Amino acid sequence: MKWIRLFLVCLLLMPADGEAQRLAEIHYGVETTGFAATGDYTPFWTASNRYGTVPLAAVNGYLRADVTHSRQVTDDFRWTVGLDVLCAAPRYRNMYVQQFYAEAQYKQLTASIGSKEQYISLWDRRLSSGDMIQSANARPVPEINISVPQFIVVPFTEGLLQAKGDVSFGLSLDTKYLDGFAREGEAYVKNVRRHHKSLFLRVKDTQDGFPFYGTLGLQHTAQWGGTSTNPKIGRQPGAFTDFIRMFFARHGGADANLSDQINVLGAHHVSYDMQIGYRREDADWEVQAYYQHLSYDASGLSFYNGADGLWGIRLDLFRFPWLSKVVAEYVNTRNQSGSFHHILFNHDKHPGMGGGGDDYYNNGIYTNGHTYFNRGVGSPLLPSPEYNADGTMGYPGTRILDWHIGLEGALTPQASYRILYTLMNGWGTSLRPFLRKRTGTSFLIEIAYTHPDLAGWTFTGSLAGDTGNVFGSGGGGVGIGISKRGVASWR
Repeated sequence: MKWIRLFLVCLLLMPADGEAQRLAEIHYGVETTGFAATGDYTPFWTASNRYGTVPLAAVNGYLRADVTHSRQVTDDFRWTVGLDVLCAAPRYRNMYVQQFYAEAQYKQLTASIGSKEQYISLWDRRLSSGDMIQSANARPVPEINISVPQFIVVPFTEGLLQAKGDVSFGLSLDTKYLDGFAREGEAYVKNVRRHHKSLFLRVKDTQDGFPFYGTLGLQHTAQWGGTSTNPKIGRQPGAFTDFIRMFFARHGGADANLSDQINVLGAHHVSYDMQIGYRREDADWEVQAYYQHLSYDASGLSFYNGADGLWGIRLDLFRFPWLSKVVAEYVNTRNQSGSFHHILFNHDKHPGMGGGGDDYYNNGIYTNGHTYFNRGVGSPLLPSPEYNADGTMGYPGTRILDWHIGLEGALTPQASYRILYTLMNGWGTSLRPFLRKRTGTSFLIEIAYTHPDLAGWTFTGSLAGDTGNVFGSGGGGVGIGISKRGVASWR
C-alpha cells in the first residue's frame, strides 16, 4: 500500500503548467481501394507487400479506417494506442481488425503489444521485392515486440558504431481460416507460436562525415508449439524449457519428433544481412549494395547453399525529383544445399553435410509454411500457399530465380509515381519439381495525386499485370484509391 500512496503523491506533485502539459495527438485515416483485372488473380504487385490487406481475387476492394492516439508524457516518454479496421471483399471474413495495439516509447526503446504493422528490415519497403525473413507481405501477427527501430549510437564508440534490432513473441490466430482453406485430409498446425529477433550493427562516421559505411545484421524467425491436425503428429512441445530450446535454436527434448530431436525444435529461418554504402555530405546521391543470405538449417548457416538469397543495389538521387530512387535486385533460391536431405546422416562414412533439399519456408511438421493466413511472411516472390486453389498446404515453388527493379519519383509537386517490374522463373521444389519451368513477369505503375486545396486527401490510380504461368493465367487490370488522413492535437 505504501508504494501505491507514494505513486499517487508523485502524480499530485507533477507540474500542471503549460510547459509540463505535453502534446497529445489523434491521427485518423479513411481509405477505399478497388481493383479489377482479367486473370485468375489480382496482379501480383497489387496484392504483395501490403500487409495482407488486398484479397487475391481478380476483382476486389476494401474500405479501411484507422485511428491512433498518442501522448508525449515527457521529453523521453511517449505512449500510443491504435485501432485499424478493414472491410474487404471477397474474402472468408469480410470485416476484421488489421491493427490493434498499445505501445510505449522511452527515448529510442519501443515496446508494443498487439497486432501492429512493423518493418525492421534494411531494404526499402516500397521498392524492394521484400525481405527474405520478415517482409511487409502478410498481416501483422498479435505479439509482444521490444525494439530499437532506428539506428542509435553505441556508447563509447565515438559515434562510429550504431545498432538497431528487435525481439518479438507472437501467436497465429488463423486457425478458422485454415479450417476453411485446407482440403480434406490436408494437415496443418493450429495456434502456431511465432518468434522473431534481429540485430543490426552499422559502422558509419556520424561526426567527421567519412563517406563509406557498412552494416551487418542477423535475423532469426521460428515457428513452434501448436497442435497438428495430423493425429500422428499432434500437440507440439510448448513448455518453458521448449521455449528456451526454440529461442537458442537447440534440439527438441524427448517429447519432440525425431527430426526436431536431431536438428532444432520448431521451424527456423536465419538470414545474414550485409550492406555497404557511400554518401558524401555534399553529394546529391547515395548508393548502397546489399546481400541477404537465407538459411534454413546448419547447412545454410555454413554457406553450403551457395549464394542463395537476395542481392540488391539502391540509388537515391536527392536533387532529381523526377527519379528520386532506384532499386535493382536479384533473388536466387535454387541451390538449397543440394537436392536431398538425410535426417540420419553418417558423417563418418560420407562427406558433406547431408542437409540438402532445404525447401525454404516449408516444413514437415509446420505444413502451413512460413505464412500467416496463408500469405507469405518472407519474400512474396516465392508464391504464397494462398495461391493453392486445390486447398493444399505449403509453398509449391521454393526454387526461384528472379530479377526485380523498382523506381519512384515525382512528376509534379502534387503527383508522384512508383514502378515495379519483376522477371520470374520457378522450378517447384526439390521433391516436387514442376514438369516444366514456370516463367512470367509482373509489373505495377502507380500514380498518387494530392490536391493543394484538399489537405490530407490522396487520389491513387494504378495499372498492373502478370504474364506467363507463375500466378494462374496472368492478366492485367486497373485500380483506383482514395484516402483521407488527418491529425488533431492539443495540450
